[in-house]
Amino acid sequence: MKAKHIINLHKGLCFPFVLSLMVIYHNFTIGPLVYLALHGTYGFLWLLKDRLYPDKQWEEEIPILIGIVGFFIVGLYWVAPFILISSGSEPPPVLIAVAIAINILGVFLHYTSDAQKYFTLKYKSGLITEGFFARCRNTNYLGEICTYLSFALLVQHWLPFLILGLFAIIVWIPNILKKDKSLSRYPEFEEYKANSGLLLPQLFNLLTVKAPSQASNQ
Repeated sequence: MKAKHIINLHKGLCFPFVLSLMVIYHNFTIGPLVYLALHGTYGFLWLLKDRLYPDKQWEEEIPILIGIVGFFIVGLYWVAPFILISSGSEPPPVLIAVAIAINILGVFLHYTSDAQKYFTLKYKSGLITEGFFARCRNTNYLGEICTYLSFALLVQHWLPFLILGLFAIIVWIPNILKKDKSLSRYPEFEEYKANSGLLLPQLFNLLTVKAPSQASNQ
């Protein structure tokens, strides 16, 4: 099987899983409803993204056993809705508004930067130093972190934040550093690195320094 089959299965099951929890615990209050809308939509958009502009890193073939273990690992993301719905806690309106705003920003950054990367590399290989990647070398990861941060905020519990931190240490940070090492093979990388942030946008001299309009392997 391919790695993307496990990821896609998890994303596609987010909506029915959260809805099932709401039915089991008879909890259809505003908190769970907002969580269902945000995480469920995020999962469906992921499947649409995979159809329109798939990420080649998820095309890797993996053993079935590894895939099963991987599914249970990414299933840790479902701890957040379980705590929210089973506990009956109600996030305040201000927190809901903040979570929605962060979620919209995260999904936007994640999916649009992935689209730029896919279609740029489809027609020209090289180092992408413009658009979403002009000031941040990992805009897609930044967006993903924002998205899952918004889910954790709604729960108002320390455990989802701990899980988010574990994923950052085990998955995101190693991949980000691995990507930087790969991009360093390009002669222009050092200049690009000086004008861009690893995860957060480098805004210094934003109005005076133009990003090179070259195109890469992000």
